[in-house]
Amino acid sequence: MVSQRNWDFYAVQKAQWFKSLFVFAALLIFYVFSVGFVSCALLFSLGLFIPGLIPSTPNFLTQLILVSFLIALFIAAFHFYDARAHGARFIRRRLQARSPEPADRYHVQFSNAVDEMRIAAGLPRVKPYVLPTFAVNSMALMESSGQPSVLVTEGLLAEFTRDELEAVIAHELAHIIRGDTIYITLVCSLGNFFERLKLAVEPERNPSGFLINSDQSKNTPFFFYIALALSLPVLRLLSTLISRQREILADAAGVELCRNPRALARAIYRAHVQNSFIGDFSLTYSPLLIVPPYSEGQSDTFLNRIFSSHPPLMLRIKNLADMVPTSPAEIIEEIYNIRRTRKEAQVVLDSYETKIALMRMGRHKYFSSGSRNRCPRCRIPLRTSFYEGVPTQTCEKCGGKLIKAIHVERIIARKEVAFSQTLLNKAKKFKHLYMQNPFRSVRTNLAKTSSPACPYCGTKMVLRPYTYQYIVPVDKCLACQNIWFDMDELEILQILIENRESISL
Repeated sequence: MVSQRNWDFYAVQKAQWFKSLFVFAALLIFYVFSVGFVSCALLFSLGLFIPGLIPSTPNFLTQLILVSFLIALFIAAFHFYDARAHGARFIRRRLQARSPEPADRYHVQFSNAVDEMRIAAGLPRVKPYVLPTFAVNSMALMESSGQPSVLVTEGLLAEFTRDELEAVIAHELAHIIRGDTIYITLVCSLGNFFERLKLAVEPERNPSGFLINSDQSKNTPFFFYIALALSLPVLRLLSTLISRQREILADAAGVELCRNPRALARAIYRAHVQNSFIGDFSLTYSPLLIVPPYSEGQSDTFLNRIFSSHPPLMLRIKNLADMVPTSPAEIIEEIYNIRRTRKEAQVVLDSYETKIALMRMGRHKYFSSGSRNRCPRCRIPLRTSFYEGVPTQTCEKCGGKLIKAIHVERIIARKEVAFSQTLLNKAKKFKHLYMQNPFRSVRTNLAKTSSPACPYCGTKMVLRPYTYQYIVPVDKCLACQNIWFDMDELEILQILIENRESISL
């Protein structure tokens, strides 16, 4: 427990780096067996076709073992050094982590919460990062310089209350205090080597998502595929070195920092039952996350006890509920009550056509605008505004919006607003037309047949799918990475994605 002992952050770091030598030893043993097996298999296979290739001298086997050991030692040392020196930075880049933006109030709240919890824990500077994904998850990393960092997803910032956010940060800081982060960052960073091999053999894609050279995978050396095949047992072996008990201890230590076991229990439960999968590489970095990917339905079976990086959900919830004290059922009921209250507090958005009609009736007034950018449809100055905490450039006449591409996911993840029946009907109608369109290129606004010029840089925008998971066409500027949404297009996209369980796109 954090408060029951005098701890020195730098002493913990030193002890964990010493413990990492056991990881190097395990890595060396694996490579010794792997290199030795491949060498023997290759030599004896060639010896069947080339007589005399394998000498009959008694020292040959000793020499083969020595050479295999030296090769394995070199590979393991390079692999270990690469993981220590560049592991955390590669993970951040692979996850597209970004520093919080001062203009985004969700990000400001996150930065403030990190500082508050850091001061409560007595830690030195902790760097906050935000992951641009709808998933609900978090992690802590230790940089090669010794500076810790806490990373949370946009989905977590959108879904969690302030006390739940603080509880998650306290949990991650507890990992840092206990020294788990140093060790786990190193172990997970060992998978980066295989991640880079995977990226090397994958064909390149252009910004539209199409293959640049489809023959690239055909020309890939065969040993690349062998290395990728070996990556799974390596990661499985290393995952067994990480105790699942660390999450139970981090939960307890996190409660000492935030003094709110109820909030931490709610946060862990919500992350488990919602989408917690971060990209196609989450299984590699699973021990870093507060809940594992594909966490829903996880049972306490024998195989899970051996290979799972986290304890069962209900075991964690029960331990935290006992600290209140309360029952897990009451924790879950509280979650649904919070969701119900939050839904009732949502502001209902109406179609922009309805807003224009109200303006003409004198119920609304135009706002003044000092923006230099002009609407590509109406040619009037765009007004700077905020939509669910995200800065946008909005046309007061036609309702169009210019939004940075990296900001759109934040809007879709956040649920501050609900939608009127008019907008819901528009989304339903668009879905019907969209599914009838064999090329999936129909616009939400059928009156717009051409793409506009970007109001920011003047480049002609192109019609592209929002993502290749949600292939709703939007106007994208490939030069400055902005997206132009015509009237109600953003709201329709939000409706389609928020109801994606019942919509096939």
